[in-house]
Amino acid sequence: MADLPDEHFARPSGCAGWLVRDLVCHLVIDAQDVLITLVTPAEGEPTRDAITYWQVTATPPSGDDPLDALVVRLAAAYEQPWLLKFHLDDVGSAAGRAAGLADPEARVSTRGQVITAGDYLSAYVLEWTLHHLDLVAHLPDAARPPADGLARSRGMLERIAAAAFPRSFSDEDALLIGTGRKAPTPAQRAGLGELAAKLPLVLG
Repeated sequence: MADLPDEHFARPSGCAGWLVRDLVCHLVIDAQDVLITLVTPAEGEPTRDAITYWQVTATPPSGDDPLDALVVRLAAAYEQPWLLKFHLDDVGSAAGRAAGLADPEARVSTRGQVITAGDYLSAYVLEWTLHHLDLVAHLPDAARPPADGLARSRGMLERIAAAAFPRSFSDEDALLIGTGRKAPTPAQRAGLGELAAKLPLVLG
């Protein structure tokens, strides 16, 4: 992110209605959510895991949601890209340190549910891998997500779908097509078979 030229912040992202700067602002909020959740202990048995954490629909976001619009206004308030870069590095680094210190078996509360810290952070591997793909959707020279994150995220998406994507799909294509970020080619659609009827898997 530190190497991203300022002019790229005004380019479209892979999220409908959001520029790159809006997505970066959303990632700042995500990092804050991680910090809050990891210090919000919960009692009782977990009610969610890394897979059931997600609310799955078939309707891609339009960008018209009031909360999405709020992110756009907040991002614009930063005015200078370096401020967004600084804030993401600051809060993101803190979230990373907190994740490293967290007991994976500790129970935390988020969205009114109980989940282990380990499962919560695993869910965020998928969240942030998808958003990394969104970030570079129109930036062909930007670094792609790491291979291990793509592979792990594909595995989680397949568990959510209760079906495997064709082996001919790259991990990136499986994630993009599976979540409706990319339309499959006719050959890819044919290869999906019955899974095609379940897509897209819109995660919220």
